Amino acid sequence: MSTHTIKRLPVDTGVSGWEAISTRTAPVRQLDGRVSADWLIIGAGFAGLSAARRLSQLHPGDSIAVVDAHEVAKGPAGRNSGFMIDVPHSLSSGEYSVAGESATAQEIAQNRFAIAFAADVAREYGLSAQTFDPSGKINAAATERGMKLNSNYARSLNSIGEQYQLLDAAQMQAITGSSYYHGGLYTPGAVMIQPAQYIRDLAAGLGDKISLYERSPIIELSRAAGTWTAKSARGVIHAPKVILAVNGHVEDFGHFQGRLLHVFTYASMTAAYRHDASAKQAASQERWALLPADPMGATLRKITIEGYSRIVIRTRFTYDPSIQVTPARVAAIAEEQRHSMDARFPELKSIPLEFSWAGRLCLSRNSAPAFGEVEEGLYSACCENGLGTVKSTLAGVMAAELASGMHSSSLDNFSRLPGPSKLPPKLLTTLGVNSVIRWQALRTGREG
Repeated sequence: MSTHTIKRLPVDTGVSGWEAISTRTAPVRQLDGRVSADWLIIGAGFAGLSAARRLSQLHPGDSIAVVDAHEVAKGPAGRNSGFMIDVPHSLSSGEYSVAGESATAQEIAQNRFAIAFAADVAREYGLSAQTFDPSGKINAAATERGMKLNSNYARSLNSIGEQYQLLDAAQMQAITGSSYYHGGLYTPGAVMIQPAQYIRDLAAGLGDKISLYERSPIIELSRAAGTWTAKSARGVIHAPKVILAVNGHVEDFGHFQGRLLHVFTYASMTAAYRHDASAKQAASQERWALLPADPMGATLRKITIEGYSRIVIRTRFTYDPSIQVTPARVAAIAEEQRHSMDARFPELKSIPLEFSWAGRLCLSRNSAPAFGEVEEGLYSACCENGLGTVKSTLAGVMAAELASGMHSSSLDNFSRLPGPSKLPPKLLTTLGVNSVIRWQALRTGREG
C-alpha cells in the first residue's frame, strides 16, 4: 500500500486580470461524497485539461474525473502571460539560446505539436480570436545590450532555418506607440492566448466528457489493491490510474523532491481605456505581444476588445520554495511595474493598474520535465520550466498516451528526456538561485 499525505497547498496571491475579465458558463461543483472513475486527473490547468481531452479521444467510453484545488483559471494556468512559443525559449539562460541542431529541432517539433493540439481545441470549441490569436511575437530590445541579444538570437535562428524579421525603432514605435524600444525581432510561429479564457473554454468544451470538481484540494492520495484513492475534505475519488498535473506541487505528493525550483513572477493589468480616445502614441496597433530581449526583462501585451484596450506587464522573478508570496510583495512590485509602464507609455499615466498578481513557475536545474510513471498507475505531467502553455499542454497529452499504453515517435522522444537533476543542499540552492536572479535583474537595466 502506498499513501501520500499532502500537508501543504500552494497559495495564489492577487487577482489575475486574465481571470477577472474572462467568463464561464458552468457553475462550480465541489467533490462531495464517493466517486469512482476510470481515470483521475489532479489539476485542471493546461496539463490536466489537455490530458483529459486526449483521454476522451483515446477512450471515449471511459469516465474521466478532473479535480482541482481552486476554481478553473484561478490558479497558475490563468496567471501566465499567454505566449505559446514554438522556437527555443529558455528562462534559465541569460539569453534565448539555441542548443545543438538535433536537440533544437526536437524542441521545436514538440512545441509545435502542443500548439497544433491547442489550435484543434480552438477550432473544435469555437474559441474567439481574442482567446486564440496566431499573431506571432516580438522580442523587444530597449538597450544596446538587448539589440546584441536579438542579433545573437537572429543568427541562431538563421542557422536552423527558422523565419524571423528584425524591426527597427521606427517599426517598433508604429506597432506599440512607444519610442522606448531600439528594435525588435519578430517570429511568426507563436500564438497569443487569453490564458484564463482558453482554460475555461477548454473545460466547457469537454463538457460531459469529464466530471470536473473544483475547490476540492486533495489532502491524501493512496493506493491499495490496484486502485488509487484521492481524498478531499468532503469527498473521495477511486480510480485505477491517476495523472498528476500539478506542476511544482508534485513535490507535496512525494515525488521529485529536492529536484524542483519554485519561482514566482509578477504581473499587472491596466484598467480598460478607450482605444481611439487615447493619445496617438498609445493608440497604435490594437494588439501586440512583446517578450524582452533579455529574459529577465519586462514582458508586455496589449489587448483590445470592443474598442477598449488594456496593457499587461510582467516583470521580476523571486525564488520561494514555500510556494507562496505575500500581498505586500505583489503590491510593492506593482509599484515598480507602474514606473516601467510610465517610462514606456507616459500618455497612460492616468490609467490605473486594475489588477496585480503573482504566478507560480516550476523550473528544474537542467530544464527537464518531471514526467513519467512515478508509481504503478500514477503518472506525472509536471514542471513546465517557465513555458507553461506549451510545455504543460505537451506533458498532459504525453501523460495520457503513456498511461494508455500508446507507442508513438512523439511519446518516445518525450519519454527519453532526462528527468530533473538533483539540486544542491537547500542553503546552497537558495544562495545560488537568489544570487543569479539578483545579478540578472541588475544587468537587465532598461529592459525591465
